[in-house]
Amino acid sequence: MRRNLQSGDRLRPVDLARGHGLSTQAVRNYEEAGILPAAVRTPHGYRTYTPLHAGALRAFLALVPGHGHRTAAAILRAVNQGAVDEALRLIEESHAQLLGDRRTLQAVESALRDLEPGLGSEPGVGSEPGVESEPAAVSGPGGTFIGPTFIGPLADQLGIRPATLRKWERAELVRPRRDPRTGYRVYDEADVRDARLAHQLRRGGYLLEQIAPLITQVRAAGGLEPLEAALCDWHGRLSARGRSMLTGAAELEAYLRERG
Repeated sequence: MRRNLQSGDRLRPVDLARGHGLSTQAVRNYEEAGILPAAVRTPHGYRTYTPLHAGALRAFLALVPGHGHRTAAAILRAVNQGAVDEALRLIEESHAQLLGDRRTLQAVESALRDLEPGLGSEPGVGSEPGVESEPAAVSGPGGTFIGPTFIGPLADQLGIRPATLRKWERAELVRPRRDPRTGYRVYDEADVRDARLAHQLRRGGYLLEQIAPLITQVRAAGGLEPLEAALCDWHGRLSARGRSMLTGAAELEAYLRERG
């Protein structure tokens, strides 16, 4: 519950800290990081805070669940520096990321519903770009590949490094074949599906050792059931994040009004 503070009130660091379950050192750290405006100093050099500082702290703590600590801190720093447009840009980027996560999850669910037994079969032999008679990495609807593709294009599509795909291969999340002539990795449509699933679950906070058995079950079962619980949990996380963004927006708006 918020404390009703008059404009002339002065708060010690301990008052501000206790009201939010923080340590006084955390409050000082937030001030030094620019999350809180600079404290008023007494003639003896002691920090004192005001309702404005309390509003900044409320806004920051409300923004963290939806945007993450780093982005929430950047938003408050921008506001405190008078760069409100920059703060709004950061918020819009977070909302765009949330929308992208929702669309990716929907795409994964749609792809899983269309799975048929046997999709984990061996890919055909292809070659790496630059080799004569290479198969084309054709993009289908939604940017997915039709036919074999290679580590570079697949990494680009997912927005990850090729080294990440090699790490996933060691964890058996993807199983590309090697071209017998060049030794290059060749990913067929089932491998791309597995990579997309791994990428989505990693974004949802799952560890490689948690993802591997799920993908193994999907390969064997050819259906959505093995991932239903994980996808349901990710839906819940996205919804919670969206609601947290609303709460954070309300607190930030209150802080902006208080700043004038």
